[in-house]
Amino acid sequence: MYILMRANGKLLLSGEYFVLDGAVALALPTVPGQTMRITEEGIEGLLRWTSIDSDGKPWFEGDFELPGLSYIKGTHEDIGQRIQQILEAICTLSPTFLLNQTCLTIETRLEFSRLWGLGSSSTLIYLLAQWAGVNPFQLLKSTFGGSGYDIAAAGQAGPFLYRVGNPPEVTPCAFQPPFASQLYFVYLGQKQDSREGIHRYRERQPVDQSLIDQVSALTHSFLTCRELTEFDQLIRTHEVLLSDFLDLPRARDLYFSDFWGEIKSLGAWGGDFVLATSARSETETQAYFNESGFSVFLPYRQLILT
Repeated sequence: MYILMRANGKLLLSGEYFVLDGAVALALPTVPGQTMRITEEGIEGLLRWTSIDSDGKPWFEGDFELPGLSYIKGTHEDIGQRIQQILEAICTLSPTFLLNQTCLTIETRLEFSRLWGLGSSSTLIYLLAQWAGVNPFQLLKSTFGGSGYDIAAAGQAGPFLYRVGNPPEVTPCAFQPPFASQLYFVYLGQKQDSREGIHRYRERQPVDQSLIDQVSALTHSFLTCRELTEFDQLIRTHEVLLSDFLDLPRARDLYFSDFWGEIKSLGAWGGDFVLATSARSETETQAYFNESGFSVFLPYRQLILT
């Protein structure tokens, strides 16, 4: 007997950082996500865990006690301890979780590179919460923290507006602009720690309500925009606002100053993916980024769940 579950990855198109203080954000679930297979078999008294990357190779293997859930041994101590923390947090929310389980085998499998920042942690939180029957937002709060938009993305069928709250406001929306074929995602190759980014943002506190309102207004404008030139202007406005507040340079200024389109950071600034807009052909646009040293280039239609 086994259980097979799946969750979507995530990207945040607008509202990064300010979403933590109530700004409305536009979130995009991604086509690649993560699956989790749970099998009631194995060695008595053990939960055997294997995490597999998108290349089909294990990147973590470990053993945990049953029913105690203490980490015994594995390939990476820090990851084993983190999984133990999540399992213990689930037990706090649901005291009977795995209480009578004598053996288990769990295999998680990423559909994207774990270096890409598309939600290897958030999809795991969502999958474990669904399996255990606990609130995924509460589980996130007691483990990784953050706004929770990534948890919402794991279970959504397409783009949505997100606002923090108890419970969070999740509003599905149709974001498929006429210029979607001119939107691309480029991986910068510098995976960012979201918690570090949040810490930097918190150091800039307090946030004036007028900034929150401005970001929310930009999100709604992104959603209703019908022309690429207008979309580019919205990106510039959003990027300058964040750049000034965080005192960080734009990715466009750092890497793509001679690019003819616009560049928008997504999520934690400084790494992971950026959004690129281009009025030129896909072939010419991809050639620019490849020749600039960025090999991961994905069209909107290929990456985003719509």
